[in-house]
Formats: sequence, structure tokens, C-alpha cells
Amino acid sequence: MDILFFYCPRYRIVMMQGLVLRTTGSWYKVAPSEGGSLIDCRLRGNYRLRGNKQTNPIAVGDQVLYVIQEDGTGLISEVCDRRNYIVRRATKLSKQTHVIASNIDQLCIVATLGFPRTSTGFIDRLLVTAEAYHIPAHIVFNKVDLYDDELWQIHKDLKSIYLHAGYPVHEVSALKGTGVEDLRLLMQGKTSLFSGHSGVGKSALLNALDPSLNLRVGEVSDWSLKGKHTTTFAELHPFAGGYLIDTPGIKEFGMVDFKTEEVGHFFPEIRQVLHECKFANCTHVHEPQCAVKQAVEDGYINSERYANYLSIIDSLEEE
Repeated sequence: MDILFFYCPRYRIVMMQGLVLRTTGSWYKVAPSEGGSLIDCRLRGNYRLRGNKQTNPIAVGDQVLYVIQEDGTGLISEVCDRRNYIVRRATKLSKQTHVIASNIDQLCIVATLGFPRTSTGFIDRLLVTAEAYHIPAHIVFNKVDLYDDELWQIHKDLKSIYLHAGYPVHEVSALKGTGVEDLRLLMQGKTSLFSGHSGVGKSALLNALDPSLNLRVGEVSDWSLKGKHTTTFAELHPFAGGYLIDTPGIKEFGMVDFKTEEVGHFFPEIRQVLHECKFANCTHVHEPQCAVKQAVEDGYINSERYANYLSIIDSLEEE
């Protein structure tokens, strides 16, 4: 959208356009499209009454229309159409959804093989969601400086699996600087969302990419080996002609708005063979002459990826 400001007959006022950089509860930090100082904005009250199931009707990355009030703050009246977004279930049993960020060029899933460990189930749920919204995804394994021989072997096996599925895999150490320069080049001119469990080092990695950010970094709990939350709210940081999006750590990633018969299309290696199944509506679970199950037996589709596919199917059927 090229409009920076215009007269809106609906409200009989001049509307401004801006980019949401930060969300903090009921307040939003907005960068005006025409440049200038950031504006603290609130959302017009009746906007929340439009039957929206989302816990956050506005997310970082949104383009919004707003008016300046007498006290210098802004009042948001409209959210512009989103090009894409990453959304998850707000809580495990909730019917509400939470948009992590919108208008994303690429998703960087930050994972660790220890301190804490990231499961492939978590990675695959994020990958499936990115596929559904046509967002290119990268898997960034952080803390490689802590690997022993066993973890390196696990890493090599996982890297092979995800490269076969078509996903770039990166090895980095935010602490030692390993792989950071290559990642920095990948981020230039793009809006990149960093997501993962608490404790995997998202904020530390962003600090390594841009030391001027000076984001608060936490530690992993000694007794549980689980991460502690350091990022409280999602925030979009300008970087090299694009943006880096830091997000709070996610414990579980509950998927929403998926039909069971669609899920296979969002696993690239399953998508390549599913047209060979005998039945057009094959779920790749129990049907005979299923090309996907045969591909698993033949080793073309990794058995763990297939198990994660079945887990996603089961979770959707339980809703």
C-alpha cells in the first residue's frame, strides 16, 4: 500500500499509516510511514467487538491506519490486509488464537539440541504453519559450541533430514560468533521472524547480529534445563534495510485453522509423493496402497517426520 495519509469520509478525519514495531498489552509503538518520531497508539474500542477470535487484534509487522489525538498519542482505526502471518493457539485448550507476527519474509526457527532441547515435533509444527502461509523457513541450531561428539552426530542426522525436506540449516553460536556473519547476510533487506523455545538464545543471537540492540538475555534453569522468559513482548527491530523480529519463547505450538486432509501438503517430502496414493482423499494413516507410507518404509520420508505428521493429525482430530 502506497498511501501514507488520506482523508477518511467514514471518520471525517485525516488518517495516517504506520508500521507496528512493538505491542505491549493495550499500547502499540508505531513508526509513521512518512518518517518521524515513533507514536504510542491505542486501538479504537469498537475494533475489538468484530467477532475476532485473536487475543491480539494487532501484531508486530502490521500496517495500521491511525489518527493523532490532542495528547499526541495515536488511535488505531484499521489494520491493513496482511500479506501473511504466523499464528498459534493461545493456550492448549483455548479456542482463541495468537498472531506472533505478520508480513514476514522469512521465519528463522532457533533450536538447540541441549540446554534446553528442542523437539522435532515443535520444529515441524512451525514449519507446517510457515508452509501454509508461504513463508520461507530456516532452521538455526544455536549453541553449537556446547556440542560433544554425541550431539554433533545427532545434529548431522537432523541436518540431513531437514535438508532432504528442502529447508536450509544453519549452525551458529551466539556466544562464540560462529556462523553469525553468514546469518547476518541472510537477514539483509528482509523482515525475519525469530521464534523458538525459551532459553534457545533468540535474544542473544539477535544481539550478536546487531550489538546495538542490547536485548536482555536470560539463562537456562539449572534444575529443569528449560529456558527462562526474557523477551516479554514481540518487537520489530530495524536491521540492514529490513527488520528482525524478537518474540517471547514458546512452550508449545498449538496449530489452528488446519484441516486434517491438508496437512500432508505442508510436508514437502510428503507432498512430492501423495499424488501416487490409490485414494485421492488418502490421509496416509490407515489406507491401503498409500504412497506416503511406502515412502516411509523405503526411507525416502524420515520416520520421525512421519510420526510428527501423525501427531499433528491426532491433535487436529481431538479439537
